[in-house]
Amino acid sequence: MNKKEIAELLQYCSPNSILVCTYFNKLATLYCPFKVLAREDVGGLKRNRTYQVTAVKLSTNLKTVFIINNQAYFYNHFDIIV
Repeated sequence: MNKKEIAELLQYCSPNSILVCTYFNKLATLYCPFKVLAREDVGGLKRNRTYQVTAVKLSTNLKTVFIINNQAYFYNHFDIIV
């Protein structure tokens, strides 16, 4: 993707919310802060503990990043608690 395409994509992204598909296949918006459960030890975070996501960002390779305790972590290390 070039810079123009990334800029167009970012128009639709918000650092304060994320769209998730619920257990009943409904689309829901979660607003920050929301809770996540760590699947594994990552950075200073411990497995099976809950944390609050204060912001949602995109990395330069367009992968979702959760901001927890002012640190960035890729989303795939967590389960979202609804």
